[in-house]
Amino acid sequence: MIQSVRKLAALVQRSPRDAILLLVSDQPPDGARSSPATARNRGPILEVLRSCLPRSGVVLEIAAGAGEHAVFNAAALPGLRWQPTDSDPEALRSVAAWRDHAALPNLLPPLRLDASDPDAWPLSRADAVVNINMVHISPWAVTQGLMTGAGRILPAGGILFLYGPYFERDVETAPSNIAFDQDLRRRNPAWGLRHLDDVTALAAQHGLMPTQRIAMPANNLSLVFGKT
Repeated sequence: MIQSVRKLAALVQRSPRDAILLLVSDQPPDGARSSPATARNRGPILEVLRSCLPRSGVVLEIAAGAGEHAVFNAAALPGLRWQPTDSDPEALRSVAAWRDHAALPNLLPPLRLDASDPDAWPLSRADAVVNINMVHISPWAVTQGLMTGAGRILPAGGILFLYGPYFERDVETAPSNIAFDQDLRRRNPAWGLRHLDDVTALAAQHGLMPTQRIAMPANNLSLVFGKT
């Protein structure tokens, strides 16, 4: 393990991008999951994160899922301590497996966190909160908990980053997003794409003001909020 870490460190110095791709292009280690969608969107997401996250501090990732984003982003942003969390035990096992595989010193052990229960979050402070592809695949109460918790733990100037598809007023919705929303609601009536105005209004109730809306591939958005 020590030798592999040294080789990775040397590759990071020569070619950071190649080092990141090496970490996440292998076959998933035992106990880890992988997603083709993550492979497609992790690069564009990282470019936005580079521009909006602080250079150092703690990033709380909520609903980390398989853990591939956590590994990719922690490798690319070594000045940040990346804290992945999820409410699903299987997801936490996958994150742990990816973390063991990557052996990154700034990628912290995964913690259980239910976004809908902010009173029980395991962290009391973070410099940024990152949430990828959760808002539309969960009940509205989960987003309400996310905003409550982020508003509590972020300091003034802290960042909340959201990624996913949304309905927008005066913006035509792509047919693929309409079909996706219908499929989600068939699977669970409490799921579905949210209206951006509703998400922004909820964030504002907790001192989180929108600072950036960035169009992303496949009809997704990156949304950046700053804590006042």
